[in-house]
Parts: sequence; C-alpha cells; structure tokens
Amino acid sequence: MIKRKEVQDVVEDYKTVRIGVLGSHSAEEVGIAAKAFGFETVVLCQKGREKLYSDYNKFLFDHVILLDKFSDMVNKDIQEKLRKLNVIFIPNRSFSVYVGFDKIENNFLIPIYGNRFLLRTEERTEAKNQYWLLKNSGIRIPKEFNSPNDVDRLCIVKVQQKLKPLERAFFYPISMQDYYEKARELISKGIIDEEGLEKARIEEYILGQKFNANFHAWALNDVFGKFDFVGFDDRKQVNLSGIRDLPAIEQLKLNVSIKNEEIGHYGLTMRESQKPLVYDAAEKFIQTCKKEFSPGIIGMFALQGAVSEDPVTNKLEFFVFDVSPRIPGCPCIGPTSPEMRRLSIKFKRDIQTPLDMSMLEIKHAEKNNRLMEVVT
Repeated sequence: MIKRKEVQDVVEDYKTVRIGVLGSHSAEEVGIAAKAFGFETVVLCQKGREKLYSDYNKFLFDHVILLDKFSDMVNKDIQEKLRKLNVIFIPNRSFSVYVGFDKIENNFLIPIYGNRFLLRTEERTEAKNQYWLLKNSGIRIPKEFNSPNDVDRLCIVKVQQKLKPLERAFFYPISMQDYYEKARELISKGIIDEEGLEKARIEEYILGQKFNANFHAWALNDVFGKFDFVGFDDRKQVNLSGIRDLPAIEQLKLNVSIKNEEIGHYGLTMRESQKPLVYDAAEKFIQTCKKEFSPGIIGMFALQGAVSEDPVTNKLEFFVFDVSPRIPGCPCIGPTSPEMRRLSIKFKRDIQTPLDMSMLEIKHAEKNNRLMEVVT
C-alpha cells in the first residue's frame, strides 16, 4: 500500500504543477477549472475515446496521453511521464472503475488531490463502505432489507448492470413475489445477472424530492475553513425519464424494463429553512471520514438523498442513500447554483464552478509550499 509520505516526497520535488485527469466522466469540468486558474493540463485517454478531448476540446488539455486501456495508466512508463510533468491527479468515478481500487492504493504513485483510500468506500461490498460511514455518522438512511423475503413495502433494488460497470439497473418491488418476478425479467433480458443480484442492495424507497447535495471539503482548514456547500442537482436517466414523461395510463401499457442509466443532470434549489439539514449531514460525514480514513475528505463530494417527512416526528428529514467520495460529475451545478455568487463573495474572487475551489486550494498550496498537505 502506498504511504502518504511516499506521495508527499514526490510532490515535494514539483516545480510547476500540472493538473491531470482520466478522460471520462468529468474531465471537461476539471479542464475548464484548471485553465481558469492558469494550470497546464494532462488528460489520459483510452484509444478510440479521445476525440472529445484531443479534438473538440484540445484548448482545454495541453498534454494528451493515449492508452490502449485506461488501466495502463499505472504502468511504470506512464507514471514516470506524469511525475516528469509534475501532475497532481483529480480522481473521478471512471478512474475508480477502470483502474481499480487495488491499483490506485498500491501502484499509482502519483499525487492525488483527494483521499485515495476513501474511493473504495463507494464499493458497496466493502466492510467499511459508504453505508457504514453514514450509519457511524448518525445520518438518516433508508431501511435496508437483507433478504428479498423481507420486502413488505415499496423498495428500490440497486443492481450492477451486467455489461456496464459504471451503471446500475434499479427495480421497484412491493413484495417478495414482486421482487422475484421483476428480477427474473431483468435477467432474461440480459440487463443483470445472478451474480449482480446476489450483491444487490435492497432498501426502502423514500417518497420525497431527490437532492444531490454537493460539497467541497478543505484540506487547508486554517485558510479556507472546514467545508463549503456548492449546490444541488438531480439526474436524468435512460429510459426512466422518458417513461415518466408519459401519462400514467400510457405508462401502464408499456412492457419495457426500467434502466436508471444516468444521461444528464439538472439543477435544483432548496427552501432556505431546510438547508441546515444537508449542512448538518455533511459536517457529521466529514468528521467520521477524518476519524476512519485520515486525513479525511479532500475536495468535492456529494451526499445523494431525498427530503421526506419522518413518519414518527412528522418533521422533514434528509435521507441519504448514496455517497460520491470524489467529483460527482455534475456540470450543471456551476451555471444553475446560486451558491457560486455567495462563494465568490466569501473568497473575494470569481467562483463559477465547484471545481474552481479545488484549483483555488491547489494554487494556494503551490504558492505557499503546502502541496504535501492537499494530496494523498
């Protein structure tokens, strides 16, 4: 396992920092923010998937490194090239999926802005996963069902898709019988398999407005504070969004399997009186992560949940059902979030996107010889 001291020794020799990212998920967002703060950029692309970065957005990326497959970025020659370029790497979901947690933790000796060891908590089969962190933080989460035989209310089942490692296929049973009928249908259509179903999470479906609450946690607390809220978003899915657009009577005529594959995002706001719900959840989560995964969260993260009424207290609660312990990948937040203007006032400079804050901290660390504090 790579020790933080090893990474700090690498970054200590850096002269002029360049920002690196894997060419997928949120690479454009990283490139835009890095360029806005005067950084040169490096993008690692899998051959056949590079045109968006090397052609259409070549003005965002100064160095394009082509790989036969994304996991080749841990090869010694590629890592040596990244160190010579003085790269600080920004992790996204594609990085975790295509490279893998073991290689990230044990082989990728490139400074990462963020906590490389928190990335694994997104893997739902880990003992100390995101749900474990949420429970230990005292954050409200939906009731989990350990067996399909226990399903006695509307639930959501989250299953890894058979052929798409980045995506899950959800279905919504209301009983044990309904669970098995819908699971068999998805298996027969090749959307999921038995292995994925065995690892699936079954939880109560929260009837409330969904909010993905996005935050930035600071490494340099003495300069920037503990954390900042940057805005809300929600997701558009194929083919669920299309089904929802139909009148209910037409939906009932369809014989299609629902696929919650994310295809886009849209911005949201929340009543000011209820925003403390998400601030409170973020503060609890940050404290637990610092205790369990030192040095804790660095950079962007998201608590994905829904606001619904507690049936006992009749008060609104923020129920969290997913965590993104890295860049959430929501390009709509900057243009749609009123928080950008608030943050511009706070930091006395123009903040247009959440990732501007990552670049703000890296730039400050570079100028003040504190890069070792913002990487793992």
